[in-house]
Amino acid sequence: MTSVKEFRIEEEATADSLGQGSFVFTDDYSVFDWGKMPDQIPDKGASLCTMGAFNFELLEDAGVPTHYRGVVEDGEVVALDDATRPPQEMAIDLTQVPDLPHEGRDYDYEAYHESAGKNYLVPLEIVFRNRVPVGSSLRRRTEPDDHGLAFDEWPDEAVDLEEPIVEFSTKYEEGDRYLDREEADYIAGKASIADLEDVAREVNRVVTEQADAAGLVHEDGKIECLYYDGASAAADGEREPANGEIRVADVVGTFDENRFSYEGTQLSKEVLRQYHKRTQPAWVDAVKDAKAEAKAKDVADWKSLCEVEPEPLDEAVVETARDMYCAGTNAYTGREIFDAPPLSSAIGSVRGL
Repeated sequence: MTSVKEFRIEEEATADSLGQGSFVFTDDYSVFDWGKMPDQIPDKGASLCTMGAFNFELLEDAGVPTHYRGVVEDGEVVALDDATRPPQEMAIDLTQVPDLPHEGRDYDYEAYHESAGKNYLVPLEIVFRNRVPVGSSLRRRTEPDDHGLAFDEWPDEAVDLEEPIVEFSTKYEEGDRYLDREEADYIAGKASIADLEDVAREVNRVVTEQADAAGLVHEDGKIECLYYDGASAAADGEREPANGEIRVADVVGTFDENRFSYEGTQLSKEVLRQYHKRTQPAWVDAVKDAKAEAKAKDVADWKSLCEVEPEPLDEAVVETARDMYCAGTNAYTGREIFDAPPLSSAIGSVRGL
């Protein structure tokens, strides 16, 4: 697991009911599936929580069911508009997340779904792409012609797609992999692949329209979903979900889950990935080699095979990353939530890395 969020449980989910809990967003970051890196980026957690809450509220307004309940301030669950400071905790409905047994890289999804029943987190990431920026995995997995693009090879700049692409990848395997629709359908269990794709496209539409309004380009992103069937009405009067409802889970439309750009410059965690590629190539290569070795040996724990550790970032790089997250959040939401420079200034510093 490479999450940089902490997880709190107030009421456990059961086979036929959702629980309640929250995400607490930290200032940690992760690149290349490493997990917690040596540095923290100040205000990053509040940035992700703010953008996630803002997007969940946009989705609810658009009629897309989610697991979002509000942000937490002084122990109370409130709407983002009612928060008096940048939030770091998000209240959510909880679903079941069974163990996924495995031997090496052979994962037992039948056991996962036997434990999950009809209330579970779908063990997939649903990825949507509007363009193919530098750093996109699509560049190493496919050729431009596969997507109707008139290039012999991928160009050095971002490429726009005529229509968004939706893909499925594994969520809980040690090394995530992209799936064809047949295998994705098997791994999704009772959740419909077609319905998951429809939800992803609607999320993409909502986030893309908000980005456009803020002068940003929404390049790609991902969602996770829960499947919930056979629920009874909630005691507190909240809506009763229809049988077989898919809800958007985890967090949506942040600079960690999605890639945005501003005036041709990346505005996302991709900035940190590319910076490490340029400044710590030995570590990046060691990660790549360890993953390949683990795959060849059919073992899940690739990180134990990596012989190089990442180095801390320079203080100026941490400050640039902080301003990118905070100025970007201000611009995307159209609110002055953080004390940060204008986005044009923050992006200028990013270009200088």
